[in-house]
Amino acid sequence: MRGEIDEANLAPETSLINKENQDSSATITTTLLLTTFVAVSGSFVFGSAIGYSSPVQSDLTKELNLSVAEYSLFGSILTIGAMIGAAMSGRIADMIGRRATMGFSEMFCILGWLAIYLSKVAIWLDVGRFLVGYGMGVFSFVVPVYIAEITPKGLRGGFTTVHQLLICLGVSVTYLLGSFIGWRILALIGMIPCVVQMMGLFVIPESPRWLAKVGKWEEFEIALQRLRGESADISYESNEIKDYTRRLTDLSEGSIVDLFQPQYAKSLVVGVGLMVLQQFGGVNGIAFYASSIFESAGVSSKIGMIAMVVVQVSFWVLLFYFPQFFDG
Repeated sequence: MRGEIDEANLAPETSLINKENQDSSATITTTLLLTTFVAVSGSFVFGSAIGYSSPVQSDLTKELNLSVAEYSLFGSILTIGAMIGAAMSGRIADMIGRRATMGFSEMFCILGWLAIYLSKVAIWLDVGRFLVGYGMGVFSFVVPVYIAEITPKGLRGGFTTVHQLLICLGVSVTYLLGSFIGWRILALIGMIPCVVQMMGLFVIPESPRWLAKVGKWEEFEIALQRLRGESADISYESNEIKDYTRRLTDLSEGSIVDLFQPQYAKSLVVGVGLMVLQQFGGVNGIAFYASSIFESAGVSSKIGMIAMVVVQVSFWVLLFYFPQFFDG
């Protein structure tokens, strides 16, 4: 009886200690901010790749004497590279880690921007655009996953939204700059965030959850402590990640065929259907060829590009404030 009373009295205290440990880890540290900044530099590259083809269309077609079909291929081949990169990104990120995967992606982006800058014929434009698209596809998976894995639960919604925010920013900055500078200089500017991320990857920690997944427990503790601060108590979060990782390894690994079982049919149709319908909305076509669309409508391409930037800024505001309703 005495033991039961002691346990009952200790239960609230244990719960309070766990709550304090969670709160101590859910803080924004300088390392967390720096790490997120380096990661979303890849998101900016993503956005600048999407926004590149529209403002440069007129100058590029005139200088290299491109036909409509050749320029259409240049614009759309980005998505082909992105599809291939996205399909491979999950396996690559699991094999070599999140940080190395971002570096791997940046190499393709840098080579792609260089190929575009040095191009004198259409084929090299297409090669460069394809390479940038491949890197963009890899980023589409690894950046949000990495950010989600390094941030505490209470901050995860807002931090992962920064990925989309920087994509919008990359598109807008490229639209704006492309209205006033040449296409070769714009391609060189596109390399700047690539270099920033490549340099930053040498100083940021690896994802603690990936380190736990591959059994690097000592490095896992070090990385988690760096992200949460030297004085933070990471014991609760550390144990939580370890328990989750062990449960995950106990589960049998499924295959893509398992998705097509009858019990998953409704969820699969809804999930994939939403993504398909989103793409059928034609957002990429508008982004890639916005300048010619505005010119066809009798509006100056520069004014059109500025109008697109204004729309993107409105999205920034929504993307920044909306996730805060779900955090905490």
